[in-house]
Amino acid sequence: MESAIDQHLKCPRSLSRRIADDYQPPFPMWVARAGEDLQQVVMGYLGVQYLGEERKANAMDALRGLVSHFALPDGPGEYDLTHHQDAQGYDNLIAVGYWRDRDAYLRWLASPAVAGWWASEERLSDSVGYFREIVSPRAEQYETLYAFKDRLPGVGAIMDDISGDIQEHGYWGSMRDRFPISQTDRMSATGGLEIISGEPDKRGRVVVKAHDNIALIRSGQDWAEADGTERSLYLDEIEPTLRDGMDFLRDNGKPLGCYSNRYVQYIDLDGNLLEKSYNIGHWRSLDLLERWAESHPTHLRIFVTFFRVAAGLQKLRLYHEVSVFDGANQFYEYINCHPETGMMRDAASAGN
Repeated sequence: MESAIDQHLKCPRSLSRRIADDYQPPFPMWVARAGEDLQQVVMGYLGVQYLGEERKANAMDALRGLVSHFALPDGPGEYDLTHHQDAQGYDNLIAVGYWRDRDAYLRWLASPAVAGWWASEERLSDSVGYFREIVSPRAEQYETLYAFKDRLPGVGAIMDDISGDIQEHGYWGSMRDRFPISQTDRMSATGGLEIISGEPDKRGRVVVKAHDNIALIRSGQDWAEADGTERSLYLDEIEPTLRDGMDFLRDNGKPLGCYSNRYVQYIDLDGNLLEKSYNIGHWRSLDLLERWAESHPTHLRIFVTFFRVAAGLQKLRLYHEVSVFDGANQFYEYINCHPETGMMRDAASAGN
């Protein structure tokens, strides 16, 4: 059995794990592996926001435009497309790109086609809104967990390999124990969100400055190949419980430290829904995410159901990835989006 933390990322611990060295997990799980050359990845959430069915065609055209940029030199090594409706009734389309090399991302970002499109004054007069939420964790600042070993989604798709059976799962605190940085760092949040340009109530362009150690969780489900009992298990038991928990965080997460929660479903370039989904959750800190996961009834129901069925899963694919970030390695920009979008909701105006 392996540690979730790869050998080249291990260091002498000043903080202990929650388990003893002889702990045996109740079922097998795996993590993504990458070579020592991988120093920092980039996760780019590029969104299009619209209100009303009459704007859907324009929004889909905008999404296809964003995806066309991915084909340029130094584009992402992996991307997916999603749709969700937020608590204010706006539809949101997101193209999520993953880069293995931050320098490649910066070259892509600086290319005339990409930089010029985002900077254009035309974005302010479009009939839709846009947002960019870009985060760049260092190799020691993210962890993954999969109940399967092939065709890894998300950040796993730009990794090199899959681990053997890992030890750090199946107990409260295992998420933190899989972070390489957890060996020496509590990953505590410092500072707050601050609007450094623009005014959310007036739409236009708004940029939010982040603080250290914001946590981002992407927790996913793929039931496209599931049939029979497994399909029924997901659609009749797991999904309704999951949706209740995700809607709760969307609508009531602020007092808990959840900045933004989106429960999204994959789509294709024509907007058709696919049988894969995931949650995108931004939290003030990993500690607050853990506190909700360990104590709130909506998540406990999800957790108990997963434990009951995990060992028997054959075709239902469940996974997650969790990251924390330095403040300087985050960028949040919103163009013509409503003021409750993403990190704007909880950001203080400069000087307040």
